[in-house]
Amino acid sequence: MGSFSIWHWLVVLVIVLLLFGAGKIPKLMGDMAKGVTAFKKGLKDGEEEAAKPATEGTAAAAQVTEQPAAGDAAKKEAKA
Repeated sequence: MGSFSIWHWLVVLVIVLLLFGAGKIPKLMGDMAKGVTAFKKGLKDGEEEAAKPATEGTAAAAQVTEQPAAGDAAKKEAKA
C-alpha cells in the first residue's frame, strides 16, 4: 500500500489529461521552460553585477593614481 504501482501512475496521468487536455500540457511545459530560462538569466546577471563594482572601483583607483602623476609632469614642465 505504501508504494505506487504502474496502475496508480496511469490513473493519475488520465486524470491530468482530462483536467488539462492534451493541448495545454505542452503549452504549460513551454511556459515553465521560459520561467527556468529567465531565472537562470537573472542569476547570471546578479553574479555579473556583484563582480562589476569591484572592477569599477579598481579602475577608478587606477585613474586617481594616474592623474596626480600627469599633474606632476605638467608642473615640472612649467618650472623648466
